[in-house]
Amino acid sequence: MGLTLIEKILVNHSDKKSVKPGDIVDIFIDARVARDFGGANVVKNMRNNNLTLANPKLTMFTFDCNPGGSDQKYAVNQQICRVYAREQGLKVFDINSGIGTHILMDKGYAYSGSTAVSTDSHANILGAVGAFGQGMGDQDIAATWANGKVWFKVPKSVKLTINGKRPANVAAKDIALNLLAEFGANTLLGYAVEVYGEDIDKLTLDERITISSMATEMGCIAIFFTPNAEIMKFSSMMADRELELVQADADAEYEQVLNLDFGTFIPRTSQPGKPHDTIAVKALDKVKIDSAFIGSCTNGRIEDLREAAAILKDHKVAPGVMLKIVPSTDDVWNQALQEGLIKIFKDADALVGNAGCAGCAAGQIGQNGAGEITISTGNRNFPGKQGKGSVYLASPATVAASAVAGYITTPDNIPAKPALFTKPESQQQTGKTAKSAPKVAKPEMIEGRVWFIKEDNIDTDMIFHNRYLTITDLAEMGQYTFDNLAGYEDFAKKSQPGDIIVVQKNFGSGSSRQQAVDCFKSLGVQAIIAESFGAIYERNAINAAFPIMTYSDITALNLKDGDIIRVDFASGTITNLNDNKNIQAEPFSDVQMEIYHKGGIFG
Repeated sequence: MGLTLIEKILVNHSDKKSVKPGDIVDIFIDARVARDFGGANVVKNMRNNNLTLANPKLTMFTFDCNPGGSDQKYAVNQQICRVYAREQGLKVFDINSGIGTHILMDKGYAYSGSTAVSTDSHANILGAVGAFGQGMGDQDIAATWANGKVWFKVPKSVKLTINGKRPANVAAKDIALNLLAEFGANTLLGYAVEVYGEDIDKLTLDERITISSMATEMGCIAIFFTPNAEIMKFSSMMADRELELVQADADAEYEQVLNLDFGTFIPRTSQPGKPHDTIAVKALDKVKIDSAFIGSCTNGRIEDLREAAAILKDHKVAPGVMLKIVPSTDDVWNQALQEGLIKIFKDADALVGNAGCAGCAAGQIGQNGAGEITISTGNRNFPGKQGKGSVYLASPATVAASAVAGYITTPDNIPAKPALFTKPESQQQTGKTAKSAPKVAKPEMIEGRVWFIKEDNIDTDMIFHNRYLTITDLAEMGQYTFDNLAGYEDFAKKSQPGDIIVVQKNFGSGSSRQQAVDCFKSLGVQAIIAESFGAIYERNAINAAFPIMTYSDITALNLKDGDIIRVDFASGTITNLNDNKNIQAEPFSDVQMEIYHKGGIFG
């Protein structure tokens, strides 16, 4: 029996000769990265647990969340990382470098068949070059820095073939949005997806980066492309050695084999709040915009900027609209300067920022205000992710055309005269009252009051918003829990120590932030039970010894808010003590139980 691409990579980086879905294996990591987001906590874990680096040459920092260092807390955290790097002899790609995951590919650290981990939840973007990249929490990263390895559960694989010819007006971002329209946020949850097709093989590296970047929004472990000859040549040149192509075996076994027709793909946009809630761009009735953004790890490459420049040349951004453009890396920025693209952007009255993550990171170029409507090339538009306003997602061409028109439109429908718009007033933010973090015992059976939240895809920005990411004190975290989840903004005030949260599919999707787990510990929540979890969130919870459990069907419990349930971690039995009805859920694995009793991955 042959191996899928991810199985082959994991075998090549472990002491196993073969693996199958569900196996838990220790894998060697080729590139071990922390960003300015999460980096200071990685350093804190290293110091507090007296850990030493397994290999400084494979360990590095990438500062991309706040390249300006304009936020005082970010600046402090960046300096903590710099000082540690000087002590340990680590490479720092500082605030002038750009997005860390792009740097890994462009500087030869990530390539066909390699492995990498980062505090960036979009590290799976490395699937663009056929590499295994994973976003992880700060505890996971520190453990990897110290051990050179990390445990990983082998996922099931899906083979997706997109047949036929690619329509001329369909950009790489449109491909990603069409996939989201087809599969949603959780149909492919936890799968490693390999994409094939005659025209797929022709995709450039920049285009593959766009599609792989949005694997996280589909719930995938990663979206993998097998590198073509051109990409292998590029990677070998960047790595300064001849690299071997790693690909799936012809007789590999997949959980699902899917086929799509390229001819059905159209230019699409994601509507505010949900990346998977996509609609044909032309179906929108001239939605007015206040601002536009081109950049992010999804669409900040040179090809994206060329696409935007071709539309902006000899045009002006519509009056009252702010267009913000941020290249992904400093190399891309310099290339855009040499090609005259920066001049085109400035002549069009766009704001051009220094390389970095931009709008996806709090307090940097690309953020919007309450009531503001933005069209963006980013990968996420969760409520509050890019600010307090509403965000539509689209391709660079659609964003540039919309910025010129003043409303959402396609490049072939730019009006002779732009529309004029006004912004709504901002809304004030209310604060929360802090609660101290209670101590939690380590029983294998618990009882508690239920919060039954009947929603899928509750992401980490809803759980613990990115404006609080600089908080590292667990005692301070609880007060902000769910304050960005509609209907549960007062959860922190109403929750009680010992409560148990029951949710539906894909809980914890989105960012790799550890705070989205620790905020519940801060409040004394005993456990979270879900139909499924985001892959990174699941790891963070297990490694923090915070109890989580998954179920297949919870209907038989007749559960409602306020019920008292008993949860047996060892057997997986969940009982509603109101009527003694029970179901069988997934019990703790041996690894989870071991980490739980140790009190965390550092024990």
